[in-house]
Amino acid sequence: MREYLMPIFVVAALALAGCSKSKSPEDVSRDVAKAEQKASNEVTKSEDRAQSALDKSYEKVNDQEKKFNNDAAHQTYNVAIARADGYRKVAIATCESQSGAAQKACKDQAEADYKTARADARASAEVAVQPK
Repeated sequence: MREYLMPIFVVAALALAGCSKSKSPEDVSRDVAKAEQKASNEVTKSEDRAQSALDKSYEKVNDQEKKFNNDAAHQTYNVAIARADGYRKVAIATCESQSGAAQKACKDQAEADYKTARADARASAEVAVQPK
C-alpha cells in the first residue's frame, strides 16, 4: 500500500506547487485588460439600465404633475364660479332695495358682472390646463 501512496503524494505535491506559480507579465497584462473591458461593459450596461429606469420614472412624474396642475386649474375654476355666483346673489338681493328702472339696471349690471366673471374664470382655466 505504501508503494501506491508515494506516487499519489508526489503528484499532489506537484499539482499544489503548480497552483501558486506566477503568470508571465504578458498573461497578466492580457488578463487585466480583459477584466477591465468586462468591468467597463458591465458599468456601461448598468448606466444604460439606470438611465432607462429614470426616464420611465420621469415620464410618470411628469404625467402626474400635469394631472395635478389640470386638477388645480379645474378646482380654481370651480371656486371662481362659486365666488361669482355668490357675488351675483348678493348684488341681486341688494338691488331689491331699489325700484323700477333703477332696480332693473342694478340687476342687469349684476348679471353682466356675473357673465364677465364666468368668462374670466373660463379663460384662466383654459390657459392653465396643460395638454395630455
